[in-house]
Amino acid sequence: MIPFSILDLATIFEGSDAGQALRNTLETAQLAEQLGYHRYWLAEHHNMPTVASAATAVVIGQVAAVTRTLRVGSGGVMLPNHAPLVIAEQFGTLEALFPGRIDLGLGRAPGTDMRTARALRRDLLGSVDRFPQDVLELQAYFDDPAPGQAVQAVPGAGLKVPLWLLGSSTYSAQLAARLGLPFAFASHFAPAQALQALQLYRSLFQPSAQLQRPYAMVAVNAVVADSDAQAQHLSTSLQQTFLNLARGQVRPVPAPVDDLGPLSESEKAALQAVTEFSAIGSPQTVRRQLEGIIRLTAADEIMSTVHIFDREARLYSLELLSRVREAMAADSASIR
Repeated sequence: MIPFSILDLATIFEGSDAGQALRNTLETAQLAEQLGYHRYWLAEHHNMPTVASAATAVVIGQVAAVTRTLRVGSGGVMLPNHAPLVIAEQFGTLEALFPGRIDLGLGRAPGTDMRTARALRRDLLGSVDRFPQDVLELQAYFDDPAPGQAVQAVPGAGLKVPLWLLGSSTYSAQLAARLGLPFAFASHFAPAQALQALQLYRSLFQPSAQLQRPYAMVAVNAVVADSDAQAQHLSTSLQQTFLNLARGQVRPVPAPVDDLGPLSESEKAALQAVTEFSAIGSPQTVRRQLEGIIRLTAADEIMSTVHIFDREARLYSLELLSRVREAMAADSASIR
């Protein structure tokens, strides 16, 4: 049975703050390790009232420090915002502290609006147009240093931190294939090109020193509760967040509601499209949905998001989802 992992944005919920969001992340990661999840990723976003993981490497270090076996990494670092050497030093430091447990997922988008992107980049040298070259430069910093190499990442050189490419379109899928890197598709918020991107990735894949055969991870929105009705109610927090973003109203993630209120036809269509890769319901319902997604995408790994307002419900959802995976694994083993 394929691994299940978690994507956490260190979500800031309505009535709370960034400090509490980060404490929630540490608690959630510790539970994820106990429940047997494979990896725990944090994402870089800036100037967003819903996300507390802007200093992504710092948060990854804190999560790694309170866990022992869980793989921890970025989903992802937005490489155009940074000099590759800086990222090599940051993740080289993490790998030196937590050997064999660090992943470096790389994104090509800025993870914010353009004004904030300019504030991050200052001189704009980290342009998206340089993304392939920046990936190769970053990769080189993790290789064994060449004789006489003038610039080295310390820590970083020789540590071979595994790189991933992340995407919500076909661009990074093709680049990941060409470079022989694992690929993660952001189908939890941009599912439209998921199948095309995964097909291109697998058909164009070229083996590398890091990876001999394609490996694709698919992100989904997962909300699991004792009943379908309970899960649907909890999922309205995520739905409201998507609607707020579509309306240009970026705010902390709200509490669930019984009624989303009047929606235009375009809003209904957009909400349905953006939540296409979701598993929401009782454990039985979620299992059927996940099995359908796995069949459709041939995913090598599933990564689920954590967008549930209530703390107890959020942690319970992770527990139920782990039970779903255990049941799927048991049935798979019995068939073999």
